[in-house]
Amino acid sequence: MPGDKGTVTLLSSASSSDENPVRGNWGNKLDFILSSLGYAVGLGNVWRFPYLAYDNGGGAFLIPYVVMLLFAGLPLFFMEVSFGQYASEGPISAWKALPMMRGVGFGMMFVSLYVGIYYNVIITYTIYYLIASLTTKLPWVGCDNSWNTIYCSSRFQECLGVDRKDLDSLGVVNGTSGVVIGNGSCVTVSSLTNSELSGYQITELNGRYDLSRYTDPLHSSRIRSSEEFFKLRMLQEADSVGELGWVSWQLALCLLLAWVIVFLCLIKGVKSSGKVVYVTATFPYIVLLALLILGLTLDGHQEGIRFFITPKWEILGNPQVWLAAAVQIFFSLSAAWGGLITLASYNKFHNNCYVDSLFVAIANCATSIFAGFVIFSIVGFMAKELGKEVDEVVDQGFGLAFIAYPEAVALLPAAPVWSCLFFLMLLTLGLDSQFTIIETIVTAIVDAFPGALRKRKIFVLLGLCCFCYLVGLLCVTRAGIYWVNLMDSYGASFALLIFAICECASISWIYGGKRFINDIRTMIGSQWVDFPLFYWWPINWCIITPALLSFVLLFNWMDWSPPTYNGDYPWWAHLIGWTMVGLSLVWIPGIWVYEFIIGPGGVASRWAAMSSPRESWGPALQKYRQVAWDTHVQHGTTMGGKLEGGLEDNHHAAADPAVEPAVMYKAQANDGYDPPV
Repeated sequence: MPGDKGTVTLLSSASSSDENPVRGNWGNKLDFILSSLGYAVGLGNVWRFPYLAYDNGGGAFLIPYVVMLLFAGLPLFFMEVSFGQYASEGPISAWKALPMMRGVGFGMMFVSLYVGIYYNVIITYTIYYLIASLTTKLPWVGCDNSWNTIYCSSRFQECLGVDRKDLDSLGVVNGTSGVVIGNGSCVTVSSLTNSELSGYQITELNGRYDLSRYTDPLHSSRIRSSEEFFKLRMLQEADSVGELGWVSWQLALCLLLAWVIVFLCLIKGVKSSGKVVYVTATFPYIVLLALLILGLTLDGHQEGIRFFITPKWEILGNPQVWLAAAVQIFFSLSAAWGGLITLASYNKFHNNCYVDSLFVAIANCATSIFAGFVIFSIVGFMAKELGKEVDEVVDQGFGLAFIAYPEAVALLPAAPVWSCLFFLMLLTLGLDSQFTIIETIVTAIVDAFPGALRKRKIFVLLGLCCFCYLVGLLCVTRAGIYWVNLMDSYGASFALLIFAICECASISWIYGGKRFINDIRTMIGSQWVDFPLFYWWPINWCIITPALLSFVLLFNWMDWSPPTYNGDYPWWAHLIGWTMVGLSLVWIPGIWVYEFIIGPGGVASRWAAMSSPRESWGPALQKYRQVAWDTHVQHGTTMGGKLEGGLEDNHHAAADPAVEPAVMYKAQANDGYDPPV
């Protein structure tokens, strides 16, 4: 309830035991660890990394992967967590540290919005498959369903009545045996004319028929039954992006369920989501372990794992391998999305964000490697069962999650049980990331307008979920998969790399690397910061990480090709994609211009105002502002903001119109300003 003048209003996301009674804190340290781990460990760890490692040198890929982790992933991860924890603000408001870079925060929010819309559609697919798995026979098994075509892969073997492994050794059969003809029909071999027998290379001998030279006439056009289920049954896929057709009511209901789950789990902010992750962040590891144990008992797992880990040292000389490692590390750790800043902003001020960052980042990478063993042990078994090579059945992305792996699961004993576990694992992996994506947007909006929205955070969340659901209906039409692929290709690509480069460069060179180190010192103590190995971080922040990310960005531009799905997209679809990119990036130069225009005095004064912290910058709580002030003075820097002006003061001001609130984004003189160099 609103309090009297000068009191602090308690929110649904905060409790009286919280260190920060205005915004709230995590219930305990483990809430943050599991939330960060769940955010970082997503679908890409399972459906992208294993194939990427296999395709880029097998075990040798771990060398560029670890190098990129040390020089790009970890430094950026630690920087964002420290930045968010020190400010106790979301990805927009935290840039009170450097007002000219607020555009990065706005861009992060837009990227999170794009991803939040289509990511929940992918979660919708996992819900659909999970429900479809609640049966005694998995629906993507066999070719006798209404959605199957004449090109369904198992029609050939079903017609001949032989096992998959015997298709390459067909012998002599009697006249009642079936064969597939050119139109896809299954007919008895005795019904064929002599010319047809000759055309299919079938030889008759005393009423018996030799099929040793007979091959499937539709072999080159065959489609897996699991692929037909995915495209023709679930997606009801159209031929192009412009053919929207109708909204699939089954997917629309699954999408609604996905958004209801997200809303209910975030209804009390980090207080509710911090407890849900105890299940969603740990369950995938239980399933992965169970699948690994199962996979190691299956025939063929050795060949699958060998494909995954066998090093190809010669491939390390290829720059594309190093580029692939850098991109995978960057996107896997979910850096530059704003989510890490958001999660860390709910930490207690003296939480050891240094240890937390190391643990979460390393655990994320270890999970990717672990998932590789799981995936390839099962894929090796599937290759053995189908009589194919591993590289003929392995896939990535949608192809692995919804086509290759469901086909592999169908071959297992008690297949529906394993299918339910697999898609429940994908569901929890996706939900963890989605929680943080949506919380990032909500936190950014609420922190930007604390006086008006902090007490109404639940309505902001509800409005966002409703908006995203309505837009997401586009992605459950017959052309929905085209839009998901388009948003995935454009929504979170170049923009994230640019945000990361801006973060490193602006915090290290404009805000000041030494000042930022003293911010961290204030939180975790000098015993960590003064340890010689700690110098690794500022060296990376100032030079190596931004240079490396610039290299990755440059090569991405040079190697970039327009996204495709079932052929090329029309020009207007690419225009929509580039518009999404532009809406994410335009905030950076736009805020530069805005801050320069509203600044006082001449050019030098305006630059000083836009490149120095606001008076309210610093720890949110007054007791820690004093600690930060003293720490900075003691070690030769300034805090940047004024000694008084934290979140508590701003909250009081906003609660009482008679008290002028702190001006967040109006340029003003600042006694704490340090020259950039």
